[in-house]
Amino acid sequence: MDEALRAVADPTRRAILVLVRDREVSAGDIARHFSDISRPAVSQHLRILVAAGLLDLRRAGNRRFYRLRPEGLAEAVTFLETMWSASLGRLKDAAERQERAHTGEDDMRGS
Repeated sequence: MDEALRAVADPTRRAILVLVRDREVSAGDIARHFSDISRPAVSQHLRILVAAGLLDLRRAGNRRFYRLRPEGLAEAVTFLETMWSASLGRLKDAAERQERAHTGEDDMRGS
């Protein structure tokens, strides 16, 4: 999970993940989306994403094609959902306590 989270911490790598989210994309096509970054730098980003288990790599001759591996983020997603669920649960409990306190005050005023 740590390697995947470190990989997605970089905005260029997140942008690459979006590019390959729905379809397989060649390394050249990915590099063309980043005119402000050198091809070797894009290749390094791709290597990091593959090493983190976030991309699948398919070679066809001298071409490389990349596709998203959604399961690569599964552990991180589960962790984040757990954290989010716990926070939402605490917020729900606090809102219900506040509502009960408010309702109790209203009942006392009506008596």
